[in-house]
This record gives sequence, C-alpha cells and structure tokens, in this order.
Amino acid sequence: MTALTITPMASLEEFVPALAAEGLPVDDIEDDGRAFFAFHHAGRCIGFGGIEGDGRDRILRSLVILGAARGRGTGREAVTLLESEARRQGAARLHLLTTTAADFFRKLGYRDHHREDAPETVASSREFAALCPASADYLVKPL
Repeated sequence: MTALTITPMASLEEFVPALAAEGLPVDDIEDDGRAFFAFHHAGRCIGFGGIEGDGRDRILRSLVILGAARGRGTGREAVTLLESEARRQGAARLHLLTTTAADFFRKLGYRDHHREDAPETVASSREFAALCPASADYLVKPL
C-alpha cells in the first residue's frame, strides 16, 4: 500500500469504536493536549492514530489500522506519518506503551525503556499513570 495521507480528525465518532474494538484506552481521548489523525488511502479511511503532549517528549498513541488495510505495510507508513507530524511540532522523542505490538514498534526503531525512566511530562499522562497496565511495554524512539 502506498500514498497514505494523514488528516487531522474533526470528529471522534468513528475513532472511539475502532479503539474500543482493539482494547485501546478511550477514557482520555477528549482531554486537552491530544491530536488525533485519520489515515486515508484512495479516498477511504483505513486507520487512526494520535500524538499526545507538547515539548520535546510526546506520546504516540491509539494507532489502529482497520480490517483489510492490515498486513500491507500500512501501519509502518502510518507511524512514519505520525513521526513526521510530531517532528514538525517540535518533538525530539516519541514514547509509547503497548500490550500487543511491541515487536512491530521495535522493527520501526523504538527501543525498550524502563517505565520509571519516563520523563515527567510523559509519566504524568493518564495513559502512563492509570490507563495502561504496568505490564505494558514502554518504548521510545528519538526523532
């Protein structure tokens, strides 16, 4: 799959059910400090993802690739677009927690870190502090 585009989401209407279906946190998506995006291919929405925070350390979160778009390099392309957006906004590092996709992110250059080493701006987020289980893998990538 090629020519994926990214657009800021105007509504979370489709996003919330997609996250819930994947078991991803939805309790904080309407909080301030989050930017969510839709990914499109050939005019069709094929997934969603987001960036949380400000400053040099941000959280990559809520990445979902829908149904038939999976397994075609779409997730890799979506992460690249989110990384570019974070870099454009001034981020130097992206952090993430995952219970299911650590190997996928490791292949994209994210490296394991100890959760207690997360910067305060990341560690104090609801996702880190309460929504993701302590067993989630914590990964970081310099941009």
